[in-house]
Amino acid sequence: MRIVIAGAGEVGFHLAKLLSFESHDITLIDEKKDRLNYADIRLDIRVLKGNATSIKVLKQADIKNTDLLIAVTSNETVNITVSVLAKRLGAKKTIARISNSEFIDNKDEINFAEFGIDELISTEELATKEIRMLLNQAAFNHMHEFEKGELSMIGIILNKTAPFVGMTVKEAATTFPEIHFMPIAIQSNNSDYSIIPRGDTVFNSGDLVYFITVKEGVSELYKLTGKIKEEVKNVMILGGSSIGRRTAKQLCSEHLNIKLIEKDKNRALDLADRLPNALVVHGDGRDVELLHEESIESMDVFIGATESSETNIMASLIAKSKGVKKTIALAEIVDYSKLSHSIGIHSIINKKLLAANSIFKYIRKGDVLEVATLNNLDVEILEFHVREDSKITRKDIRDLNFPRNATIGGVIRNGKGIIALGDFRVQPGDKVVVSCLSESVKKVEKFFD
Repeated sequence: MRIVIAGAGEVGFHLAKLLSFESHDITLIDEKKDRLNYADIRLDIRVLKGNATSIKVLKQADIKNTDLLIAVTSNETVNITVSVLAKRLGAKKTIARISNSEFIDNKDEINFAEFGIDELISTEELATKEIRMLLNQAAFNHMHEFEKGELSMIGIILNKTAPFVGMTVKEAATTFPEIHFMPIAIQSNNSDYSIIPRGDTVFNSGDLVYFITVKEGVSELYKLTGKIKEEVKNVMILGGSSIGRRTAKQLCSEHLNIKLIEKDKNRALDLADRLPNALVVHGDGRDVELLHEESIESMDVFIGATESSETNIMASLIAKSKGVKKTIALAEIVDYSKLSHSIGIHSIINKKLLAANSIFKYIRKGDVLEVATLNNLDVEILEFHVREDSKITRKDIRDLNFPRNATIGGVIRNGKGIIALGDFRVQPGDKVVVSCLSESVKKVEKFFD
């Protein structure tokens, strides 16, 4: 696939890196020579210096033969303009990164496709949505919903009291035959390696296990993993960034008690005016004494949402040491996302990975509805829409010769989630959620072409 990326900042470089690994033909455009030199040295891509809103520059990028234009500069006006121009010049699909939440909130009313923009992506909106999902099931470390919760992906660190610790997957399935969830990925404690579990895979204490579950399976997961579903009422947010402010506003609308700490005095005063239902405190959230004065011990959730990854992580660790049950930190550096399991922060959210997830569905073969790349695992979760002639429909799951490093976690049929076992046969029109290691993605795609 020919892909042009406008903007070689953190998001643009990260996308170029991920896509170049999959042998796509990538052209990266930016006005800053140092950014392009950095990318040119490290990636097997073409770089082009210039203003992406220039028709001349877009033509130099061979935009008329481009399958996908991704505009991810730091300026949303530039991104919108580039997308519109690229579409008029022949690009098949265009994606624009924006920061103004009004565009997202009103995209059903305003048909942006008429202007030449196939998809709008707001990293702030994606991060806020991720935070809200994590708060809905605060006992879990990670969560992602498919089809409004008909299937959910839930990540849990197993403690030694979980009844299936020490069992193989097959033994657990035999012991608990009525369960409505399936393990789809595991990262062993203190390991950087991830596996797709098979029947002989053993559950161990400290493992980070991802499950696919239907709605009724969520309560079963609480019971079998020893987690307690506790009501979230008091939330402390560190940082009045766009994500911090947007999260505070949405959580206030859900009648939670929100306390937001902001270091900059002028921004704190502005936030106090914008968020009348939240308590805004001017101060440095890294100050342990200040956190104590603001009753951090009474908080159910702590969210580090400043523009500094290090501040968010350190403050979250302080919050955890003070007894806060759920800690969430925003981190701009992708490698930090791998630390949550090892250092004890419940969830680390990375905007670049969220943006990549939203964009990957346009790149994957087959009718991909959604993609979720797990923060700390080399695993992709893909939701496919099954075509009439897809290979996946020809045999029962156990007879498909599906890649060993991949598994079908669940199926949505006629709007209802189903845990698909070996004797299940996928039908045209189904939506299938697959978990696979990155190395097996191409093999999986062939079943849905």
